[in-house]
Amino acid sequence: MKRIFIFFLSILPIICFASESKRFAEANDLYSLGKFKEADSLYQVVLQEEGSSAALYYNLGNAKYKQGEIAPAILNYERALKLDPNNEDILFNLEMAKQQTTDKIEQLDNFFISDWNKSIQNTFSSDGWAKLSIFCFIFTLICVSIYFFGKIGWLRKVSFFTSIFTILMCIISFHYAKNQKNILISHDYAIIFAPSVTGKGSPDNGGTDLFLLHEGTKVKIKSKLNGWVEIQIADGNVGWIPEKCIEII
Repeated sequence: MKRIFIFFLSILPIICFASESKRFAEANDLYSLGKFKEADSLYQVVLQEEGSSAALYYNLGNAKYKQGEIAPAILNYERALKLDPNNEDILFNLEMAKQQTTDKIEQLDNFFISDWNKSIQNTFSSDGWAKLSIFCFIFTLICVSIYFFGKIGWLRKVSFFTSIFTILMCIISFHYAKNQKNILISHDYAIIFAPSVTGKGSPDNGGTDLFLLHEGTKVKIKSKLNGWVEIQIADGNVGWIPEKCIEII
């Protein structure tokens, strides 16, 4: 039994935290000194050469916000949120930036179970749920081993029921990890970058005017056709706008 326990401990995943890069730290220093444009430029160099992260998008969003660039700020906060969906700082700054936009579109009410499920899913990122799924699977194997090889009756009974719980948690965690991963790699949402744009009833300039949107508004992309995108806004209305007027999150 002891050897089995030591074996499972040995294969537990080791979580490593990457240290802050030198250029990222330099960009943070520039930001602290109020040199927001210079910090912005260096953050983008880090993004291009070292890859993305929630912290990088968040700081880039802050630099954009400080320069009065609301749409780019919202875009970067949204990108940060995809990587770290339950980060309170990102959520707060995103909400602050949204308050600076022109459009105040009323959100469609969702079924409460859907909102509850989404709030649970956003507790962790895709990696976080995946790690929890792996941990639950390993713990299930440990419990099953105790059940089959253990000698103490009450311990075997506890391990049996615990294994049922942990395998269910493993399945649920895997499901949420998959959903979060799909959100991460999807390109279904965008931010309006044009000062203003009119939603049309068809993908051409002669289409019927349906609604007017302004810079910084988040939209859902439904389809694309010949340089136009069909979008849905928060209140459920659907229309076509030129693809050049948006930036994908």
